[in-house]
Amino acid sequence: MELFFDLLKAIVYGVIEGVTEWLPISSTGHMILAEQVLRFSLSDSFLEMFRVVIQLGAILAVVVLYWKRLWPFCADNGRDSGPLARHIKWPVLWMWFRILVACLPAAVLGILLDDWMDAHLYNSVVVAVMLIVYGVAFILIELRPRAPRTTKMTRITYRQALIVGLWQVLALIPGTSRSGATILGGMLAGMSRPVASMFTFFLAVPVMAGASLLKVVKFFADGNALAFAEVLVLLVGCAAAFVVSMLAIRFLMEYVKRHTFTAFGWYRIVLGVVILAVFAITAAQGAAGAAGSGSGASSSASISASVSVPTEEPPVG
Repeated sequence: MELFFDLLKAIVYGVIEGVTEWLPISSTGHMILAEQVLRFSLSDSFLEMFRVVIQLGAILAVVVLYWKRLWPFCADNGRDSGPLARHIKWPVLWMWFRILVACLPAAVLGILLDDWMDAHLYNSVVVAVMLIVYGVAFILIELRPRAPRTTKMTRITYRQALIVGLWQVLALIPGTSRSGATILGGMLAGMSRPVASMFTFFLAVPVMAGASLLKVVKFFADGNALAFAEVLVLLVGCAAAFVVSMLAIRFLMEYVKRHTFTAFGWYRIVLGVVILAVFAITAAQGAAGAAGSGSGASSSASISASVSVPTEEPPVG
């Protein structure tokens, strides 16, 4: 029965991941809220790995939806005659070079700071603050719209790719939202909303695959092993993330053709305030509980002190 409930929770987490990974609203912020309600009966080391590896289901959706635009090889490109060159889709290959440029900053810093980030920044206050800060940023940027210089993926420059990569570094801070940071960076670099969104999706494939691999390696390097129940939970979570991601990606690409990101900015602000409120209530309850137990202990000590212990009378004579 316990496994059954863990599988249901994995589905809920997969739905949260599938929606929030692609919309610029922070998957981490929603995960923190979910963890207040849905607690697994599994080990903490597995759950730390699960939060990241569940992203594999999400990036598989990108690969399935955009396979033809991601795969750089073909039977014949109709242009080149060389034995190798004729099988390469050059615009796609050049796009991958730009994706690799955008990956480098976060890849280097992510490997160096992964453990430190988890230990010091994965908490409700940091996540809430980052949700609010980037929510305000989305609203301000959309208040002063700029005419995009880049309206096609093939027109993205290496400079723009590097700018997006630098913004992605900011997403190492929990609550920022990787998609939110990279979309903002792309728009500020001159990309249109659809191009910035799609470049973010493509960039997610190597970035999230690398992050998942890093977590898996650390999980086993620490001497952990996967139990059968944990394998099932991971597979179910990834499957749910895959299905929901297919829908979320299609929704966002249609949405940004006709709307701004202002609504997402306001949503982030509201969510940040909610997380701060939940944190404050939880902290207050913890403090009240600690005070109650402390006063109980002091009362017991006072009662013990007030009871006199008879001393032995010295013998007479």
